[in-house]
Amino acid sequence: MLSMVVALGLGSALMKQVPPPADASAIQQCTDLAGDEAFEPSAAYHWTDVLLEVSAREVLQVGARPTVLSRQMAIVETAMFDAWAAYDDAAVGTRYGAALRRPEGERTEANKQIAIAFASYVALLDQFPSLEDHIRTRFADAGFDPDFAGRDPATPEGIGRLAAEAVIAARHHDGANQLGDEAGSDGTPYSQYIMYRPANHPNVILDADRWQPIPASDGMGGTAVQSWLTPHWYRVQTFGLESSDQFRAPPPPLVGSEQLEAEALQVEEMNANLSNEEKALVEFMRDGPASTGQSGHWLQMAQVVSCRDRNDLDTDVRMYFAVANVSMDAFIASWDSKIYYDTSRPWTLIRHYRGEEVIEAWGGPGQGTVEVTATEWHPYSPRTFPTPPFGGYPSGHSTISAAAADTLRRFTGDDEFGYSVEVQAGAMTEPGYEHTPVVLEFPTFTETAEMAGISRLLGGYHIMADNVEGLAMGRRVSAYDWPIIQSYFDGTAEIADPVRPD
Repeated sequence: MLSMVVALGLGSALMKQVPPPADASAIQQCTDLAGDEAFEPSAAYHWTDVLLEVSAREVLQVGARPTVLSRQMAIVETAMFDAWAAYDDAAVGTRYGAALRRPEGERTEANKQIAIAFASYVALLDQFPSLEDHIRTRFADAGFDPDFAGRDPATPEGIGRLAAEAVIAARHHDGANQLGDEAGSDGTPYSQYIMYRPANHPNVILDADRWQPIPASDGMGGTAVQSWLTPHWYRVQTFGLESSDQFRAPPPPLVGSEQLEAEALQVEEMNANLSNEEKALVEFMRDGPASTGQSGHWLQMAQVVSCRDRNDLDTDVRMYFAVANVSMDAFIASWDSKIYYDTSRPWTLIRHYRGEEVIEAWGGPGQGTVEVTATEWHPYSPRTFPTPPFGGYPSGHSTISAAAADTLRRFTGDDEFGYSVEVQAGAMTEPGYEHTPVVLEFPTFTETAEMAGISRLLGGYHIMADNVEGLAMGRRVSAYDWPIIQSYFDGTAEIADPVRPD
């Protein structure tokens, strides 16, 4: 069984307020996992590390936006893949196809490394403009000139920039509203433009089947009311899916059904009696203040595979490309069903079913299980984060985890994962109290996805129907996208409106 402390390289922002810069210890962790002191992680691993660190820093600035993060990560990983493809014998890029292919004599490791460095740099600057100074510093620290702007396709620097700019251009008006210029939006990047309005009020349930914006602590003594995060995300252009509703979930259980009431009460009971192991699982899958979302979490899992299998650059570029794009598609598919059904979560359902009844529940940091009225019920979660700010069905954690896990299984040719991580149970949710170290074991990719899904019930965020359909949807997305991903690897992909170098 492989064992690793919580942080693996830059990407693992778990338990940290600010992600640290790369250091020798991060490299040492990877070589330890590889079981080979001579092993050094690839350049693709390094730039994925930078991506995850930069993503975590932005989350600290603007808050967690898992949908946005998934797209940002897919753009950076795709830019790297497209630049790398110019130096591969068979692979084609998503925008230029084979038009950037360099002569055989130029297909060197050094040229690949330079090309993906420039591709990631250009894409990072576009996706994280508020962190430009930090990105420039990271690029310079790697030995590159942040001011070099060449676009000569006969150079790896030019290949990297051309590849990234083409990916960026194709994404600027893909429905995400990155530039804030979609008709109907308020001009803010990624703001919604579909005029979504919640059916319920923060403190009044008008329709228990529908999403309720929850009032939460703002961390400064006041209260902030949730807004649905990117309800327009079903309009984002997919990577491989034919449409966002291709795998739309079947109708969820509704109020009046025995299933919904039983599943709501199941979450109530689970959340009231969490073991240390369950608390650790909830927090590990939820991630901390600098969370990089499910896309980032699964890129971190892919990094574990990189070290475990001692991947070379070619393998890593392809693996991160696959995981990032399947995760993005899984988010888009999940959001289609979420906004279509607009379902409530346990926060609303337990209040609806229990009313003023006295129930057993988690009492807050250090309080254990106490008796409260159902109107006071709170998930095992910080007061600033009572529940994710969007509908429940299907679970995004389950959808993205199943999609990414199934893709890693397909990519590696084996379901074995063999990862373990030590977590201080309760450290994120109950700071200031004594915490028990727990080692979480993830023997297979499939089991890891299922553990991610069940963690959301334990945490009090989802009912079982959300989890079950999320896992099923994620696996459908992976199965559909996999042949498309392979077509980019083997050069058979059909490129819609391919870009041509000048």
